[in-house]
Amino acid sequence: MRSDPSVAQRLGRILERLTHQSGRLSRTTAYGSLLLGRVSESVPRRRLRIQIILTVFIVTVNLIGIALTFLLVVVAFPEPSVFDDVPHWLPFIITPAYVVVAVAFGTWWIHFRTIRDLRWAIEGRTPTPREQRSAFTTPWRIALAHLALWGTGAVLLTALYGRYDTDFIPRVLLTVAFCGVVVATTCYLSAEFALRPVAAQALAVGPPPRRLAPGIMGRTLTVWTLCSGMPMIGISLIALFSLQLGNLTQRQLEIAVLITSVASLVVGFLLMWILAWLTTTPVRVVRAALRRVEEGDLSATVVVFDGTELGELQRGFNSMAAGLRERERVRDLFGRHVGREVAAAAEQQRTTLGGEERHVAVVFVDVVGSTKLVSTRPPMEVVALLNRFFAVIVEEVDRHHGLVNKFEGDAALAVFGAPVHLDSPEDDALAATRAIAKRLAREVPECPARIGVAAGLVVAGNVGANERFEYTVIGEPVNEAARLSELARSEPSRALASAATVGAASDTEQRFWRLGRPVRLRGYDDRVQIASLRGGG
Repeated sequence: MRSDPSVAQRLGRILERLTHQSGRLSRTTAYGSLLLGRVSESVPRRRLRIQIILTVFIVTVNLIGIALTFLLVVVAFPEPSVFDDVPHWLPFIITPAYVVVAVAFGTWWIHFRTIRDLRWAIEGRTPTPREQRSAFTTPWRIALAHLALWGTGAVLLTALYGRYDTDFIPRVLLTVAFCGVVVATTCYLSAEFALRPVAAQALAVGPPPRRLAPGIMGRTLTVWTLCSGMPMIGISLIALFSLQLGNLTQRQLEIAVLITSVASLVVGFLLMWILAWLTTTPVRVVRAALRRVEEGDLSATVVVFDGTELGELQRGFNSMAAGLRERERVRDLFGRHVGREVAAAAEQQRTTLGGEERHVAVVFVDVVGSTKLVSTRPPMEVVALLNRFFAVIVEEVDRHHGLVNKFEGDAALAVFGAPVHLDSPEDDALAATRAIAKRLAREVPECPARIGVAAGLVVAGNVGANERFEYTVIGEPVNEAARLSELARSEPSRALASAATVGAASDTEQRFWRLGRPVRLRGYDDRVQIASLRGGG
């Protein structure tokens, strides 16, 4: 039975729709919000997107600030009346005219200055050091511009209203100034959000400039001071002026303090929520990228778009991902050189010099007539031909659970049973030999090969010095396989194995081999019985 979603869950879903943010990592975008688009977006479209976001945010915030000012001046402080106790031209002509001019001029000037300072981003070129610094100071300039406009309005309206009643002076000054601070702070946070793509381009060039209040702590304390600290000071001043001037009744004072406190509480909460949202989005981006790394995608990177410690976190993740990619590249290269099994064993345990006795099967593959091949073909053609030759060997050895231990010029040595134990290394080695012989004759006829197979006890381990060593096998089967490959030159199948190796294999595998005569191998005193591939092998 499915339970109904809780209030917190419903609220979370509403916030997800409003902010385009979600705890579900799949929805996290490069800049932390769908509103900012993608990294691959064209420059003109990004410019238009930023302009629209800034315009909508600035105009909306200013209108809300004007509405809040009206609420405080008219409702919180009804006496004296801003409509009835002054000439009508002041509240109905001068005040609206200044509001319209300030909003229109402020929006135009801010956009003009912002476009001028960020022209390098619009043009798609690398910024100069001065232009790079401007990308981080632009939100502050937008906030200061709003403070200047609202401050001018506060001084102008206070002076005009104060001419007719001095009780207007603290009232108009405090309310307009308080709302101006709120608007400026909100515009600062909005500008930081809208200019994330530009900040990302600037951070790609160099670190952000030092600020008076750097980092997340400085940003948080600044917002709290402007949106919570100053309103509390304003409320205290309201009470102080009321006590000194006695221009408010007890009920009017209570209403004024109540409305101002509620407004401060709501505004402070919203601004702190916006600040928290802006702070968590870079963390969401990094968390989503970490999840991709956990799933094996080492190509994951994040766009560095924050100039605080969160930007350092993003940059640190990119460095970590780059290190993991380099480690994986080295691991892959190491595995290609020494074999996947040897590389895995080296990673799992401390690698030391020395070895252990292992029962293995050894396959030695050599090119017939390599001298003639080199002398009659261009070097690059020879290399390409040998790569095709060795590719067949590697594929079949891997498929049969063996290890290509080394390449020696035009020859290859494969081991079955070390470092990974096999129940029947003879079966795997002989089956691999048959597959190699068949594929080489079909796919690389230009390189006729001779193959020798032997099995027995060897010493398998790391040989060399502490500074440089390699995994190898040493023992009689290695030499025997090499000598059998020399003898295989005269065999139609070009593949020979020792009779002991075939005898240790399963009955199924033995059907593919035919026992031959005893022969004397080069360097051996005793004769060795051999086995060759049957015609259908």
